[in-house]
Formats: sequence, C-alpha cells, structure tokens
Amino acid sequence: MRLIKTILRLLLQLAVVFFLATLALVMVFKWVDPPTTSVMVINYLDARLDGQKKSLIKYQWVDYRDVSPYMPLALIAAEDQTFPFHRGFDFRAMKIAFKLNQRGRSIRGASTISQQVAKNLFLWLGRSYLRKGLEAYFTFLIETLWSKQRILEVYMNIAGMGNNVYGVGAASQYFFKKPVGMLTAQDAALLAAVLPGPSRLRAARPSPYVLQRQNWVLTHMNLLGGVRYLNNVSALVP
Repeated sequence: MRLIKTILRLLLQLAVVFFLATLALVMVFKWVDPPTTSVMVINYLDARLDGQKKSLIKYQWVDYRDVSPYMPLALIAAEDQTFPFHRGFDFRAMKIAFKLNQRGRSIRGASTISQQVAKNLFLWLGRSYLRKGLEAYFTFLIETLWSKQRILEVYMNIAGMGNNVYGVGAASQYFFKKPVGMLTAQDAALLAAVLPGPSRLRAARPSPYVLQRQNWVLTHMNLLGGVRYLNNVSALVP
C-alpha cells in the first residue's frame, strides 16, 4: 500500500512539473518568436544521420504586419475557414472526417490551424494516440494564452511550404524571389495549395493538381469576403 502511494505521489509530481514546464514554454512563445520548431529539429537530425554535412532547412521569421494580407487569408481559406470563431477544435469538421474515414480507404484529417501549430512547434509528425493527446493539450494552451492573430502569425512562419522550406518568409524568397509583403493573391493561393503535402506538391513548376487547388483557394478567398475577413482575426487581439 505504501508503494502504491509513493508511485501515485511521484506521478502527481511529474504531472505538475510537466504542466508548469509546458505552460512556461507556451507563455514564452506568446511574445518570443520561435527560433526553430520540433519538426525542423527532427528533420535536421534525420539529415545528419543520413550523412548530410549541413542542414538544408530554409526558415526566415517575418512579423504579421509585414506579410501581404493575401497570405493569411489564403491559409485560412485553404486550411481552416472557421479559424476566427472556434476554440482550437472544429468538431463539425472532425465529425465529417470521421464518417468519411469510416467509409473510405484513406484517412482524411480535420486539423485546425491551432492544432497544426501545436503539432509542428512542440511535437512530431505521425499518427498515434499519444501525439494526438499531446496535440489537444498544447492546442488548448495556445488557444487559451495566445491571441488568434499570434496563432496565425506563428503558423505562417512554421508551416512547411516545400522541401525543407518553412514559413512564408523563406517560401516567398525561395519560390518568387520577392519580399513576403509583395505576394499577390495568386502567389499566396499557390503557397497555400501545397500545404497538404509540401514534400510532394510543388509551388515551383506546379502540377495540374496544384494549379487546380490554387484556383480552389482563390475562389474561397473571395467567398470569405476577401482581406476584410481578416478583421475577424485582428478583432480578437487582446
């Protein structure tokens, strides 16, 4: 009996330490721009294990105010059209995705922008109950502690947009040779079009599928009301 109490006390202490450590980490990134992410670190280590002498990762932070307004609009249109209004989880989309997965042969996800920030910044890629549980936990923390604009700003900067190309700053320079503030609606839609699979979908020399998806994103950018839709995000800045 004493052993069980000791184990339970130890587990409780570990849980408290984990909570305080992760809370502090999320609070730091509320104001400090992440110098890297867990996904970038994992990819860097994988590259070194494969014998590559140096990292090929392209990453350049840009502030929200310096980004063309078409870019956040394109990301919302492509990835999470209810982003300004949910609290981190789109339960309607999750329900639809679950039904489609039950009927089909492929897995369809329903991750919000907030969930993708949690996964890319703090966790790892892949599918497991452990990662999904941690993803939900970190999503709750960032939705509670960050503004919607901060969540979108971090997502714009850490999302994979090409092979080892992360964020709109690096992607704008790498694919279009222009500052991110000068991206057109077509440029932004093209970058957003490759988000489901940046390692296989190319913004450079896009395939007919990518071009079709670009047009889909452009259509939904207009259906949302254009850049005025971003007022729903900026209005939530505390």
